[in-house]
Amino acid sequence: MEMLSQQEIRDAFVNCSRTEAAELPMPPGLHEVDWSRREYLGWRDPRSPQRGFVVVPTVDSPVGIVLRASDASMRSHSASMCGWCQDVQLTHDVYLYVARRAGQAGRNGDTVGTMLCGDFDCCENVRRKPSPAVVGFDVEAAVAARIAGLGERAQRFAATVVGARI
Repeated sequence: MEMLSQQEIRDAFVNCSRTEAAELPMPPGLHEVDWSRREYLGWRDPRSPQRGFVVVPTVDSPVGIVLRASDASMRSHSASMCGWCQDVQLTHDVYLYVARRAGQAGRNGDTVGTMLCGDFDCCENVRRKPSPAVVGFDVEAAVAARIAGLGERAQRFAATVVGARI
């Protein structure tokens, strides 16, 4: 992912007003982000733990999305799989995050949801080395495939929010 300034992050948001985007809290430690190890940028609102934000790079420009975690998924601590990193060895919570769609569809109340790591740890999860299942298992290739899959799934979700055909 390319490095983004605070203004570029705010300008990327597609499912909120410009005023709302101007007031969004920025991710903590933004100046310390290793952009080369990011397929997307995600963080939670420190004032409202149910709100989350992701910025996904796309071919045209980054797409910022305001998310809201479902009350039920935050209360229940049942095991779920993240739809983006698809990590099956999670040590943390996965929540149903819902995003209002961009444009008229969002103003009409249309939403789209996905199961995501509660603290948006997907970029770290896909880089964790899996244990070799069989002799000759290419661990590096498996990690590379997981990284590519995360980027693709995040971009597909962003396209769904903006209403693009995939």
